[in-house]
Amino acid sequence: MTASSTPAPPPPDRGHTPSEAPSEATVTTAVPARLDRLPWSRWHWMIVIGLGTVWILDGLEVTTVGNIASRLSEEGSGLAISSAQVTGTAAALYVAGACAGALFFGRLTDKFGRKKLFMVTLAVYLAATALTALSFDAWWFFLFRFLTGFGIGGEYAAINSAIDELIPSKYRGRVDLIINGSYWLGAIGGSLLSVVMLNTSIFPKDLGWRLTFALGVVLGLVILLVRRHVPESPRWQFIHGRGEEADALVTSVEREIEEEKGEPLPRPDREITIHQRKSIGFGLIARTVFRDYPKRAVLGLSLFVGQAFLYNAITFGFGAILTKFFDVPSGSTGYYFAVIAAGNFLGPLFLGKLFDTVGRRVMISSTYILSGVLLFGTAWLFDRGSLSATTLTACWCVVLFFASAGASSAYLTVSEIFPMETRAMAIAFFYAIGTAAGGISGPLIFAKLTETGVVGDTVLAFQIGAGLMCAAGLVAALFAVNAEQRSLEDVARPLSEA
Repeated sequence: MTASSTPAPPPPDRGHTPSEAPSEATVTTAVPARLDRLPWSRWHWMIVIGLGTVWILDGLEVTTVGNIASRLSEEGSGLAISSAQVTGTAAALYVAGACAGALFFGRLTDKFGRKKLFMVTLAVYLAATALTALSFDAWWFFLFRFLTGFGIGGEYAAINSAIDELIPSKYRGRVDLIINGSYWLGAIGGSLLSVVMLNTSIFPKDLGWRLTFALGVVLGLVILLVRRHVPESPRWQFIHGRGEEADALVTSVEREIEEEKGEPLPRPDREITIHQRKSIGFGLIARTVFRDYPKRAVLGLSLFVGQAFLYNAITFGFGAILTKFFDVPSGSTGYYFAVIAAGNFLGPLFLGKLFDTVGRRVMISSTYILSGVLLFGTAWLFDRGSLSATTLTACWCVVLFFASAGASSAYLTVSEIFPMETRAMAIAFFYAIGTAAGGISGPLIFAKLTETGVVGDTVLAFQIGAGLMCAAGLVAALFAVNAEQRSLEDVARPLSEA
C-alpha cells in the first residue's frame, strides 16, 4: 500500500451530521487496484467456497420446505399444520425474516465489517434451523422459519458485499452470478433429499422431515469452519481507519499468489485518496442512494421485485402444483424439482461469463425479458391443458435457465452500482423492499391461487410473474450500468474519496 497519513483538509460538503464526520486522516492507497489486477488463484477459490456455499444451504432450506409441505400436513407428521400454511404463511414469514435480517445486519455490516457479520449471520441461521427441526406446533414452526430467514437475509448483505470487494473486476460478474446460482445446487440436494426423507419405509412420518433440517445444520457447521479463514474486506478496512491492516493483508495475498504462479505481479495502475471514517450515518446512505443515484435505485427495485415474485412464488408452490393438478405423489415431487433446479444452476454457469464480456445492460435485460416471454408461453400451454407433470417441468426448466441468470444479476447489480460505504446497506435495502413486495405477497397469493384447484387461477399467477420479469427487463434496458470489468471505485465513486 502506498499510503500517507496527514491532517485532512475539510472535505467537500456532503451534508454530514456530526456522527458522520470523517476522521482526521487521509490515506492514499492502491489497495483496490492491487486486488483487481490479481490473477485467479487458490486464494480466490477459498473465498468462493467459504462465502458462496451458504447459498447452497439457502437452496436446501427453501426447497426442502416446499417439498415436505404435503407431508407436514398429513396425519402422523407430528405437526398440526396445513399444506397452505407451509407454502403460504411459513414461506411468507421466512421471506419476511430475510427482509428484516437483511436490513438489520446490512447496517451492522457496513459499520463493523464484513467478516464479523458473516460469522454472526451463519450462527443465527444454524441455531434457527436446528430449532425448526424440533417443531411441535405450528406457532413454533412459524417462529423459527422467520428466524432462519433472519439469518439468511443477513447473509445476503454481508456475503455479496464481501465477494464483490475481494474478487478481481475481470471476474466479478461471472463469479457473483455463479455463487448466487449455487443456491440451486442446494435445491437439487434438497429435492433429492426429500425423496429419501419422505420415504416412510426408511423413516417414520414424524422423523424424516426433522432429519432433513438437521442435515442443514451439519452442512452449515462445515461451512462455518471454512469461513473462519476468509479475511476482512481490505476495501472496508482502509476506509474505516485500518489502512495498515488492509495493506498487510493484500501484501500477504500477493506474496502467496506470486509463489503459486511463479512470477511477479504487475504494478498496480492507480491509487485512490480517501478521508478515513469510523462509520457512515444511515441518513447519508439514504440520500446518496436516492438523491445521487435515482435511476440506479429504480433499476435495483425493479430487478428485485420481478425475480422475487417469480422465484418465491414458484419455489414454495411448485410441489403443490404437481400434487394438485397432476396427482404426483408427495414423496415424488423432489424428482421434478431437481430437474428445474438443475436448469437454474446451469443458467448462471453457462451465461455468467457473458455478463463480463457482452456486458451488463444487454445480458440483464435479455435474460429478464426472455424468461418472462417464455413464462407467458408456459401459462398459455397450461391453460390449454397441453402439459403433463413432465412437460410442465421441462417448460419451467427452460424458463428458469434464463431467469436464474437474470435473478442472480440483481444481487450483482445492487452490490456494485453504489458507493463502497453504502454497499451492504444498499444490498439489504433493495433485497428487503423488492422481496417484501414480491417474496411475501408471492407465496401468499400463489398458495391461495393453486389451492383452489382452478387452472385459470394458477395461470394468472404465472402471468403476473411473467409480466413483472418483462417489466424489469425493460427497466434494465434503459438504466443498467455498464460495470463489466471496471473497478468498483470507477462504477461508483466512494463517498470518502478526496
